[in-house]
Amino acid sequence: MTAGKGQGFGFGLGKMRELADAFKKAQQVQEGAKLLQEELERMEIQGESGGGLVKVIVSGNQEPKRVEISPEAIAQGPELLSDLVTAAMKDAYNQSTATMRERMEELTSGLELPGL
Repeated sequence: MTAGKGQGFGFGLGKMRELADAFKKAQQVQEGAKLLQEELERMEIQGESGGGLVKVIVSGNQEPKRVEISPEAIAQGPELLSDLVTAAMKDAYNQSTATMRERMEELTSGLELPGL
């Protein structure tokens, strides 16, 4: 028996085009991911607590940048100040994680790899 025209090993020309397109999209996503990583490193995302008494600033990929503590927060005493800093850190982390997730979803939207 001979294989039908264009069937080859069960991987027709149409599938080759789909695969080539998928590789092209994957390469674009990879390039976009590199640019996104650079953007996230430059970002400053602020978390806060106590109505702004304590602010924690991190990059888009959660690297700590700085902490701003108001005199009013210091006057609250060490225990409350510790709680305020912790809450501001959590807020900054959550915002940074959400930003990263949103940007990655934007980057990979529409990426469909055939057969995977």
